[in-house]
Amino acid sequence: MTPEAHDRAAPPPEGGAAAGAGPAAANPYARTRRTGAFTVVEVSGEIDMASAGFVAEHLTAATTGAAAPDVLVDLRRVTFFDCSGLRVLCRAEATAQARGGRLRLVSDQHRIHRLLRAARLLGRFPPLPDLPPAPPASQPPHRPSLK
Repeated sequence: MTPEAHDRAAPPPEGGAAAGAGPAAANPYARTRRTGAFTVVEVSGEIDMASAGFVAEHLTAATTGAAAPDVLVDLRRVTFFDCSGLRVLCRAEATAQARGGRLRLVSDQHRIHRLLRAARLLGRFPPLPDLPPAPPASQPPHRPSLK
């Protein structure tokens, strides 16, 4: 990251995860939400050595919370991504697999595809162009009326 970009980088939130406030504390680089059976970790901004730890917090919480996590990492709002981010993704994916789950990437950015190809990780993380539709919720059985 250039010195100018480093000056623009958001500082860690006061009392946030860097200070031990708990898993997946609010931060400017990632947020987590549930969509059906998926845990979606939305990543944004410049992900480098200074910010990868904030993303790691969310991924750790997402991959260790469920018995078989199904995690989608949405990288569509990322403006910069380097090997620090790749390391975090590889660790989180290994954790998800060890728990019988999976971790997939969502990205429509060519630079993310090029980075994955250059790092020989495109086969491990073939990016989805968009979030997959949530599986339909199971509906309770229909009971006939007694009228």
